[in-house]
Amino acid sequence: MAQPTFFTLQQVTLNIQKVVNQVFKTGFWVKAEINKLNYYAHSGHCFPELVEKNNGKVVAEMRSTIWNSDFSRINLNFQKTLGEPLKDGITVLLFAMIDFHPTFGLTLKISDIDASFTLGELEREKQESISKLKAEGLFIKNKQHKLALLPKRIAIISVESSKGYSDFMQVITRNQWKYQFFTMLFPAILQGDNAAPTIIAQLRKIQIVKQHFDAVAIIRGGGGDVGLSCYNNYLLAKEIAEFPLPVFSGIGHSTNETVSEMVSFRNAITPTELADFLIQEFHNFWVPIQKFQESIVRKSTDIFLISKRNLTTEVNLLKAHVKLQLQDSRHTLSTFKSTVSTSSLNLIQGQRDIIDNQLRLNLTRATKLSLKNQFSIIEGQEKVVNLLNPLNLLKRGYSLTLVDGKIIKSINDIKEGQIVQSQFVDGTLESKVITINKN
Repeated sequence: MAQPTFFTLQQVTLNIQKVVNQVFKTGFWVKAEINKLNYYAHSGHCFPELVEKNNGKVVAEMRSTIWNSDFSRINLNFQKTLGEPLKDGITVLLFAMIDFHPTFGLTLKISDIDASFTLGELEREKQESISKLKAEGLFIKNKQHKLALLPKRIAIISVESSKGYSDFMQVITRNQWKYQFFTMLFPAILQGDNAAPTIIAQLRKIQIVKQHFDAVAIIRGGGGDVGLSCYNNYLLAKEIAEFPLPVFSGIGHSTNETVSEMVSFRNAITPTELADFLIQEFHNFWVPIQKFQESIVRKSTDIFLISKRNLTTEVNLLKAHVKLQLQDSRHTLSTFKSTVSTSSLNLIQGQRDIIDNQLRLNLTRATKLSLKNQFSIIEGQEKVVNLLNPLNLLKRGYSLTLVDGKIIKSINDIKEGQIVQSQFVDGTLESKVITINKN
């Protein structure tokens, strides 16, 4: 059997190289996604893996090369335009020539990348997300939530090593007013292709235990537009917009607001600003209470002082009234005492006059009837009369005891503490009953 005609592998590759060099003599612009940059710092060369995706599926793939001199220029321009260096996971418009090498195979030799195109692609994605959310009526849905009076229970989506997270925690835990917050970290990737899916996953975890939180905060450090492009993702923005709790965003940049920030309940330029906002909410609650407290103390003090003055005035009036009443009572008692004394004397004198007159009358009648026969009887009667005369009783050392002008006949008619009058033959005496001893 005759041996077939064949080509060596080198001949094949050299022929391919010749055809490629003849057909692709000039460079052209190519749109592709950098799946992996493959930058080697020791040489400065870069070997990006380029892909094209359709509905998330890779439909084309090719290797490429950026030599050291070109990479430095391209990377510097990228940083000036987008604020970040060339990196994995971004769509670019690159100027390249097809290069085929017998040993290294087919590659695209990149000499330039249009940074403004990448910026435009980011903006296009952003505008598409905004349009979809507005068409579905979701764009301001999260902003319509009512924030808790004291938003103190915060679920945080961040990375523990993030500078933004550290700044946020430092502000809320070391605030000078000692306001207390409860926070729980839900770790997530914060940039790149995997950022949106992991943030969405953590939001859904929080939603399961939403009753334990007042709000959610998405926090990260600063970054350029490329690094923040994941926050323009429609699915992430939709998840935030429909979330049942207010969502705060503090992803650390001051320009080109992302869609996720736009649909959030509140967006802060930095995590520190977001922490200040939460502290201010506590201020808004506490300051009016503090003012009310001061007002209550001040008004209570005024009421106390007024009441004290009024009480002092009333006490002084009462003292004056009691003093006048006491003086009137003393005067009345003195007058009554004089009246009782006078009445007692007049009564005694009147009774004595009555008795004297009656005796004289009786004696006169008796004398006329039987002066002689009854002389002895008259003498006896006279003795009896003399014995019964109160004046004679008083002369023998006896006295009359009176209370309120009435003669006391029994010890039971007197009480301890009463004022009594004792009538003697030559005057009266007032005394106070200290002790009563009954037989």
